[in-house]
Amino acid sequence: MALVRQRRLALTLDLPVADPASDRRRLLPPLPPPPATSSSSSSSSATDDRISDFEKLSVLGNGNGGTVYKVRHRRTLALYALKLPSASSHSASLRRELELHLRASPHPYILPLLSPIPSPSGDHAFLLELMDLGSLDSLLRRHGPLPEPALASIARRLLLGLAHLHSLQIVHRDIKPANILVNSAGEVKIADFGAGRLLRRSLDTCLSYIGTCAYMSPERFQPAAHGYDGFAGDVWSLGLTVLELRLGRFPLLGEGERADWAALVCAICLGDGTPAEMDGYDASEELKSFVGRCLERDAAKRWTVTELLSHPFVERSDSDECDRVFRELVRTES
Repeated sequence: MALVRQRRLALTLDLPVADPASDRRRLLPPLPPPPATSSSSSSSSATDDRISDFEKLSVLGNGNGGTVYKVRHRRTLALYALKLPSASSHSASLRRELELHLRASPHPYILPLLSPIPSPSGDHAFLLELMDLGSLDSLLRRHGPLPEPALASIARRLLLGLAHLHSLQIVHRDIKPANILVNSAGEVKIADFGAGRLLRRSLDTCLSYIGTCAYMSPERFQPAAHGYDGFAGDVWSLGLTVLELRLGRFPLLGEGERADWAALVCAICLGDGTPAEMDGYDASEELKSFVGRCLERDAAKRWTVTELLSHPFVERSDSDECDRVFRELVRTES
């Protein structure tokens, strides 16, 4: 990081629009229909429900887009998650989030939107499946670094979820441990489409700071230097998430280093080598290779989700055993 600090003054955050017309990631083949999910929250007919029909039990999370509550339906007693938009939320953003949710569901690795519910502000609240163990971020804080077999199981499911989104031309733009939810059945689902974007045209781009700075890819800050690709940005965030779950801490900054904006941008855009080469990174060569393919700073060289699905780390002969290890891990958290 010493070299990073010396080079901070040379950093410029130019945001020209790159021409993605020839990008091979733009045209992904459609995926076959996903199998039905193995479990989900009780599905009451919530279509005609109002927010007042749900009793707030606890706060599950807060963000710029609103607050997510654990709620209980007053009549059926079924448990859900309910996302209420914040007063500062823009109607256009909420409509976009709703559209992405509806397009992406159903899929076993995407958190389903069960119903939009009119809110007092005139916009819609989102009634969502309740994932009873919370996020991977909270799991990491409770359990510490995750074992590699469990991590391989998680990575494979997230790649399948991202492959589904990308085949629909949806870019998530905020993949991180806090936006990946788990339940006691051992399911893993991508959540929160508040920063997402639907690429309707070949020249659509996602050059903005919407999302979480720490998990943004280099091209989100310097597209001219690193090449730009919205789908590749999701892959970078996935690789950083996997590495964090293995290390037990955010990997791009040193122990105790303050995560201010300047330090993060410099670590992302100017850091030397990949996080897989950090001191104390105890992992197999397969995992290091997987993370390295995700954290390639040149977006054009970064592997796609389709390529990563055939990587030895996730295409393991013991994939059933990896799933079992992950299920055992979450069972201890139940």
